[in-house]
Formats: sequence, C-alpha cells, structure tokens
Amino acid sequence: MKAAEKIKVTNLNELVPLIGKKVIVNDIEIGLFLLESGEVKAVHNICPHKQGPLSEGTVSGEYVYCPLHDRKIDLNTGEVQAPDTGCVEAYETEIIKGEVFICL
Repeated sequence: MKAAEKIKVTNLNELVPLIGKKVIVNDIEIGLFLLESGEVKAVHNICPHKQGPLSEGTVSGEYVYCPLHDRKIDLNTGEVQAPDTGCVEAYETEIIKGEVFICL
C-alpha cells in the first residue's frame, strides 16, 4: 500500500469559516471547508449527481449542501445523506503552523 502524500494547499488565514475554497491537487478538484470548530475538511469538489461545485455550497455543521440540487454531503465521510445516495472522496487534512495540508 502506498503511503499518503502530504501536500500543502493553502494557509489557514486564507480560509473563511463556512465558505468553501476550491483547490486543485494532482489534477483533482478538491473543496476545502473551515468549520466553526476550527477544523478543516476536504472532499472531492464535484457532486456525484449533477457535478455541482461543492465548494460553492452552503455549509452547516459538518455538512455541505450541493449548490445545484441541495444534496447533503457529510464532510467527514463524503457520504450523501438519505434519502439521496452517492459518495465523494473525503481527504484527511492537517494544520501545521498555520499551513493546511491534504493527505493523498
């Protein structure tokens, strides 16, 4: 099994609470979200249903709502919440000295 690669994607002070930010890492479009708790979550930025940009969605708690059709997606697991179905990749994040890293 290949070890995860830690890649710097932004600085913490460039993120706005509850507002997504799109980054591209190794040709993968990723949505970053700074939660009210101070945690940073990262998921594949493309909704599995209508390919909506999740980074433009509404954040509530630890969920993001797709801006195109309001599907609720768990930012911890990437699972689309019932009654809808589907999943996006969720990525581990780390904050080190104010820098945000994604593990791929």
